[in-house]
Amino acid sequence: MDVQTLTFIFVGTTFALYIGIAIWTRAGNTDDFYVAAGGVPPLANGMATAADWMSAASFISMAGIISFIGRDGAVYLMGWTGGYVLLALLLAPYLRKFGKYTVPDFIGDRYYSNIARGVAIVCVLFVSFTYVAGQMRGVGIVFSRFLEVEITTGVFIGMSIVFFYAVLGGMKGITYTQVAQYCVLIFAFLVPAIFISMLMTGNPVPQLGFGSTLADGSNTYLLDKLDQLSAELGFAAYTAGKKSTVDVFFITAALMVGTAGLPHVIVRFFTVPRVRDARISAGYALAFIALLYTTAPAVASFARVNLINTVHNAEYKTTPSWFKNWEDTNLIAWVDKNGDGKIQYSAGKAFNGKPQFLEERGLAGERKFSNPPTDNRNELYIDRDIMVLANPEIAGLPNWVIALVVAGGLAAALSTAAGLLLVISTSISHDLLKKMLLKNISDKQELVFARMSAALAVIVAGYFGIHPPGFVAQVVAFAFGLAASSFFPAIFMGIFSKRMNKAGAITGMISGLSFTAGYIIYFKFIDPSANSAQNWWFGISPEGIGTLGMLFNFVVASLVSKVTAPPPNEIQDMVDDIRIPKGAGRSYHHAKL
Repeated sequence: MDVQTLTFIFVGTTFALYIGIAIWTRAGNTDDFYVAAGGVPPLANGMATAADWMSAASFISMAGIISFIGRDGAVYLMGWTGGYVLLALLLAPYLRKFGKYTVPDFIGDRYYSNIARGVAIVCVLFVSFTYVAGQMRGVGIVFSRFLEVEITTGVFIGMSIVFFYAVLGGMKGITYTQVAQYCVLIFAFLVPAIFISMLMTGNPVPQLGFGSTLADGSNTYLLDKLDQLSAELGFAAYTAGKKSTVDVFFITAALMVGTAGLPHVIVRFFTVPRVRDARISAGYALAFIALLYTTAPAVASFARVNLINTVHNAEYKTTPSWFKNWEDTNLIAWVDKNGDGKIQYSAGKAFNGKPQFLEERGLAGERKFSNPPTDNRNELYIDRDIMVLANPEIAGLPNWVIALVVAGGLAAALSTAAGLLLVISTSISHDLLKKMLLKNISDKQELVFARMSAALAVIVAGYFGIHPPGFVAQVVAFAFGLAASSFFPAIFMGIFSKRMNKAGAITGMISGLSFTAGYIIYFKFIDPSANSAQNWWFGISPEGIGTLGMLFNFVVASLVSKVTAPPPNEIQDMVDDIRIPKGAGRSYHHAKL
């Protein structure tokens, strides 16, 4: 059976499963819609949390980044995984004990201010829409290649599926859908990794094959082979670090504290019955996440070696079908600069910007382009986001494995998109309308507004998916930086500092978010030509600037709180109640919901 038919079968079956679960678990009230009535078992919540967190950036783009930049890609592994440890130890149990639906709800009550709540709502929307753009782009890439539709059409299909089970099921439907999606995505990630590890190194465990010798009898280690190939093609050594130590530290820290401040991850810990269950489910999630994250470096290395061996110096007319199929998506391109009919892959940009294909072809079969190539010998353009998806094809694995990876990529993107869209809708319906603008609306009316908000959020997310500000993992890294600079200090000090007041929290969030967003926007959109280490503040890239924004937030919030009135006594008592362990059970604050 051909790849497209198998893909339709795999994707259609998994979509039917997701929709069936959404119908079965549809929300009947706001408690179901927002936090699944707080009745999700720790194991299921751990799987759902892992699916919520392992987005298109983790499944599709992270290994692609590591494949191209080598050791420096470890910042994503360390940052995102370390952030989960931080979340489990410092935030999750305390926020669960507080018993609120959302992060703005916690900030609004903790800082006794609707202004603080409003700032938190803006931060939620800013971070969540930035993050969801990467997920929708991932959906579009998968559909465009394997279902042979335009990326825009793929985004619309993904929007329709997410709309159905997010709007109908709410958190209850999304949670159990994400359990299924985790099973799909982890199976889809591990199966080809095991196959390729056996083919390349003879070791069925990718994590061990990654550090083994090649099975070709050369007795050469895989990473040594990569360093050798990189040197021959003019790239820096794969195992050498190119980023400065300062930038690596700041990017890793931004990803860590950004993970701990992401609203769609934090809300998952409100769905379990007890405080103790929040900590247990965080442990389960970390174990489930580790399965993919320890495999990603191996997948990246296998893909890089196979790509170079398959494509470099190969005659275009005899290239495998996968190459020409990916050409049709505009995500890989070749131009015959020296007229020899062969693909020359080396360091340097192949085109001025991204290639824009025309219909005509040259004598060697290469496409014609509207933007002429840059003046260097590299003839190949590759979008990083295709590496995981194309890897099984490059390695010559069976068609059913290729179709399985497609289903896994969609599961990863849709699971996170659904969680983000729910957070967006909850922030609007519960935090903005119920808590601030329309305080007297009934539970039924609030549920209607929540579903309307989710529908609007899907439309906006689709737009950002069609016009994303960068490749998937880069967009997500920006979202983590924005979360680090806005939410994390307010949440951390709200739990551990009785002296932190509303004035400090508000000014801290505004200053941290404004600085980080301004830095990213300047270097990525206003003056991209200045985006280099010599122009960055202290050598910190836009991906790592969230750490500095977080420090600004802490400093501003602390200084302002010292020169303004302390919080009321009841707020200080609330902080004591949140911090002091009482074993289990819902806190008295839950009665306020």
